[in-house]
Parts: sequence; structure tokens; C-alpha cells
Amino acid sequence: MATYKELSSTDIKTSRSVLNQLVDIIQEDISGSSTRKKYQVFVTGGVGPGVTSSLFQTVYDQNYTLQTANPIFDVTFGIYSGSSIVTGSSTGQDSSGKLLFPSTSIMMREKVDVYRQFAQLLLGDATYQFSTPYAATQPPVSANAVDSSLFICFKRLFARDSIKRETFAMKFFQSASDAPYTGFNPAQRHNDDWNTNINRTSVSGSTIYTDIGSSTSREVTVGGAIGNLVDSSNTSRYVGLLFYDHGIAVLNTSQVISSSQHVSGLIDAMNAGALKDYTAGQTLIGAKDGETLRRGNSRAKFVPDFVVSASMDNILDHFCSTRFSSGSNTAVTFQNVTNINSTLVFCRTTSDEFNYSSNPTFSKSDGTIRVISDSTSERTFSFATTIGLYDSLNNLLAVAKLSRPVEKNDEKDLTFRIRLDF
Repeated sequence: MATYKELSSTDIKTSRSVLNQLVDIIQEDISGSSTRKKYQVFVTGGVGPGVTSSLFQTVYDQNYTLQTANPIFDVTFGIYSGSSIVTGSSTGQDSSGKLLFPSTSIMMREKVDVYRQFAQLLLGDATYQFSTPYAATQPPVSANAVDSSLFICFKRLFARDSIKRETFAMKFFQSASDAPYTGFNPAQRHNDDWNTNINRTSVSGSTIYTDIGSSTSREVTVGGAIGNLVDSSNTSRYVGLLFYDHGIAVLNTSQVISSSQHVSGLIDAMNAGALKDYTAGQTLIGAKDGETLRRGNSRAKFVPDFVVSASMDNILDHFCSTRFSSGSNTAVTFQNVTNINSTLVFCRTTSDEFNYSSNPTFSKSDGTIRVISDSTSERTFSFATTIGLYDSLNNLLAVAKLSRPVEKNDEKDLTFRIRLDF
């Protein structure tokens, strides 16, 4: 049984500390098909077998079918509704104001909605537009406006309370593999081995993007603390934004890749027929020059052609499987921040306190203390093993267990410090 002592305000102190952990994400986790999970929730109707796609994908630290797999981040893509990418591909609006697009573009309204959702969350208004560098006045009117963006949302397990400033770095390939536009060769008109760079891993043109300089130029918005992402080899070139508190990276598609680079390959499409090079439900983008009737725009570029014509899965598959490359090298690294709020409770005992126990076994049937012999030279003592913290209504709130019993007698003043972290 316990004995009690009331604590005063001087016995309770509060403090705050920070714990940093290094997060290291390897290339294979992002590029691998078994570590990147898709959620096929979007299905078109009408022409052909239709297009099935995700609205976002999740990257795991191992095969996502395993119970021990941990989700690292979600990745998705969005386009600003007022950008030239949208106005140049839209065919107008219906009576309710819904944007209309031709069948050659896929999921454009979904891409616009994704951008609006992140603008609402991070900028405070769905109609606002991201800009690099960040502009405090929204919406920005400048050449730095972000028309299309890749959004990377790090999970709470890894980002914790926030990402630490000037610790973020990402290895990204600006150039796609195998430039597709090589000119028309009539002798190879029906050759299937034509150049494609949508699903081929990039091998050159890598760049390190980082938030260096964000500690000296601190910005805060509705979405919390924010920093600019720059090219480490040219810090005056801004490529995106990093929202530290939310753990979200906003990458400007036109800056992180060579957007004017020609693109070629198979993409999903509302296509009922099948040609030699593809089946129903697919189409070719960026074919060789001279084959525009069979294969479409021979000079198609990543922006705007690919981001307009491709489904969300096509776009995310390209970025994740090719631009981060493949291997055991680091693709993304940063330090997270865990804020630890602590309450320190000092349980002080003077020499005359807690030398007895209210446990019935502490005394004999005749009332004498068991630990005291008949000799009058001995004094009573006890061993402390557990400390309980109670509220004013005598409800037990917390229990602290000592690693070993501690002797308490009238020759000792003891202080036990209890730390409660949350």
C-alpha cells in the first residue's frame, strides 16, 4: 500500500526538446513496381475498352504486399486551371461551368482538381497558383508561376512533425532516356524498334534539388513553414517548393525536367481500334517524323503534350520509374523533426517522510515493525519501488516503476524525477 504527498507547482516543470531522424529513400523503392502501389479508381467510358487509372500512387519501403511494408510517400500530379496547358487543350465549358476536353486528352478535370486541392490546403484558396520562388501575394502574376506540378506527400511515419530546414535533397534526372525525334526513314517505316523514352530509365542528366538557403529566407503561409527548392548547381534556378510542416514537396514540372524534350511511347487512350504498333485502349505519342497519320504528333513534348494526353498512371509511372533511376543509391533524403513536449515531476522526500509503509505486512500483530529488531539502536526504513501520480480526485493518472528498489530512511533526502513525454 502507498503513502501520499501533495505536489506543489514548484515540483512540476515543463520543457520542449527536438529529435531528428535521417530518412533515406533509395531509387529502387520509387522505381520498382512491387514497391509502388496503384489505386485504379478512375475508369472512362465510351470509346474502346476505356482507360483505368489511379489518382495517386503510394511508394513503400519494401514489397507493399508484405505486412511489414511501410508507406513512404504518396505522389500525384496536377495542372493549374488557368494555365495555357488547360486553355490550350480545353474545348470550352458546359452550362454548369465544367471544363470540356477532347477525347485525345485524359483525366484533365482530375488533374485540375488535384491542383486545386493542394492549393486549398497549402495556400488557403483553391483558385491560387503556386510559384517558384514562393510569392507571398497570391495568386502570383509572374513568369515563375507553376502551371503543372508533381506533388510528393511524405507520410507522417517519416516526416513526423515536420521536415528540418536545409536537410532535403533529391536526385532527379532532368533528361529522359533516348530522345525520340530522329527523322523519318522509309526503309524502317514498319520497324517496331522505334525510339521510346516514356518507360526507359534515365541514365544521364541527373541533378540534385535541395532547399539550401531556406534557413536565411524563412517564409510562412497557410500551409505552415515553406522553403524554395533549387538546383544545387545553380541556386538561382528555382524548381519547386517544400512545405515543411505538411511534409509536401511541390515540383514545377517545367523546371525539374527538360519539358521541351520530345517524348515518344505508348500511352493509354480512348481508342477502339488496333494498329500494328499498339492495341485497342492505347495510342502512340511522339512517333517518327513522316508518320503523323499513323502515330500522331511526331514532335510531341513532355509539356504540354504528354501531361495532357497521358493518364495519371502514365505520368506517375514515367516520373517514378525513369526520373529517379533504378538502383540502391539514394534518391531522396532529409531529416525529420519530432517535437517532444515533456513534463518533469520532482517527487521530493525529506528525511522524515516515507520511512514507513502502510502495507499491513510492515508491522506484526502486536503493532511492532517487522524490520526493527528488539534493539533500540535500529530505525525504521522502507524500499521505494513504484511512484503513482494522482489527480485532485485521487484518480491514478500515471505510474512510474523504478529499475530497482531504493532504500529510504531517516538519514536520506531523496528526489525522484519523473519525465512524461508526449
